[in-house]
Amino acid sequence: MSAGSGRWLCAADRGGTFTDLVAVDPDGRLHTRKLLSQSPAYADALVAGLRDLPGLPARGPLAPHVGLLRVGTTVATNALLERKGEPVNLLCTRGLGDVLQIGDQSRPRLFDLDQQLPAPLYQDVLEVDERLDAEGRVLRAPDLTRLRGELLTLRRRGVRALAVVFLHSWLTPAHERAVGALAQALGFAQVSLSHACMRRVRITGRGRTAVVDAYLSPVLARYVNGLRAALGEVPLEFMQSAGGLAAAEHFAGRNAVLSGPAGGVVAVAGLAQARGVAAMGFDMGGTSTDVCRYAGGYERADETVAGGQRFQSEGLRIETVAAGGGSVLGFDGQRLTVGPESAGADPGPACYGRGGPATLTDANLVLGRLLPAAFPRQFGADQRDALQPAAARAALERLADQVSAATGQAWTPEALALGCVQVADQQMAKPIRALSVERGFDPRAHDLVCFGGAGGLHACAIAAALGIRRVLVHPLAGLFSAYGILRAERLETAQRSLLAPLDIVGMAAAQRAREAPEAELAARLAAPPGEAVFRLRLGH
Repeated sequence: MSAGSGRWLCAADRGGTFTDLVAVDPDGRLHTRKLLSQSPAYADALVAGLRDLPGLPARGPLAPHVGLLRVGTTVATNALLERKGEPVNLLCTRGLGDVLQIGDQSRPRLFDLDQQLPAPLYQDVLEVDERLDAEGRVLRAPDLTRLRGELLTLRRRGVRALAVVFLHSWLTPAHERAVGALAQALGFAQVSLSHACMRRVRITGRGRTAVVDAYLSPVLARYVNGLRAALGEVPLEFMQSAGGLAAAEHFAGRNAVLSGPAGGVVAVAGLAQARGVAAMGFDMGGTSTDVCRYAGGYERADETVAGGQRFQSEGLRIETVAAGGGSVLGFDGQRLTVGPESAGADPGPACYGRGGPATLTDANLVLGRLLPAAFPRQFGADQRDALQPAAARAALERLADQVSAATGQAWTPEALALGCVQVADQQMAKPIRALSVERGFDPRAHDLVCFGGAGGLHACAIAAALGIRRVLVHPLAGLFSAYGILRAERLETAQRSLLAPLDIVGMAAAQRAREAPEAELAARLAAPPGEAVFRLRLGH
């Protein structure tokens, strides 16, 4: 497996704490690198990892040497979780300005008397005087002359991204296209049209998807263009939430929320197929733990929930819990807590020697489960030191003193560390139960595939808690998501809604609806990766 033409084939998983790199040289040899995602020692971890590979230049252009680079990234995920996306304004049909906030009136916490809805991603709403009927016929066309002035006002306020969501536009998208073309001509950098993002009936799901796309795509654009500037003309592909790769110019915010974890699912599927078993994937990284299930086929979901936002986007079914090696240990006055806060890559856990808090990694180090001599010397203020057990122990001692003072019982750092590890094990077993027991599958009928930088530390305890008898550890378990991205295939998808009787005429209409997007998707798959610079774009 190589990129051809005597060049390298590389794949990277850029996580919140570590960036993993798996590469195949022109002779078919495998090379790996793992770097902190953020470090004062380099501007970009992925580029630094590439330049550290033998035979690749430390300076100068990489394009003559790298035939293809595949990337999975948490950039969009983190922007959504941390509310650091592009400021977005919503354009919708007059009278429906609050339809996305009202939603479907679901109650995630059924018994809470005070239902707290997450704040919308869009800043403000501009209602457009247009209307289609339920058959897609035009009742009132938008007044583009009037709208032009309103959009210019938004531009003067600094708004650069718009989500355009009109009623029944999944049937007749002409109004959205006209407004989108006007907005783009007026200089809006990102215009996400709901029918282009998800051409399905029901304005709520379609509209939320368009808002997420407008919110995240500019963040991705900046990241990808930054890679372009650093890498030159190296062809780029990006991992999508659905488990396949897309060329950089077709990589959109709505399809990127599960970009990194999807690579792990592909890798789990390959290992399960090779061994002929059903498997639960357990990916424990520095910030979070992702869980998946594979039993002969990918499990997919057409709705994604992240950062309190629910939107329609085809993706692999992945359960996530905010528990990882960098999860901060704490005490709330009554019980030990692990996460959801993470120390990240900088300052990182206390044992990194940069003033970080006590974390799950420090607990494992204090318990003797980590061997500092086996780790690269990339810690400390100058990025050249080994892991620091003394710093980990000191952080655990401070927390133990706090717990002892509150409970009146003497806690040693070792006892506290063990208690935190057990808390984390229970937290990480929950998403596995959600994918198995809660859906009618027996976890004991599966093998547990553990991977991620911290997976091996907790896999046996979690398997014992669930009754799983066998744990599979791949030789590249620490970089398994990057390995899955390396092995993944190109994928383009589209969805269509159709309201028709279930008869011969209706089935013929369904066939035509299925065939309609095939030519465009086939053209995307046929195009070589990385030819166009990634730009903010209309709808896609």
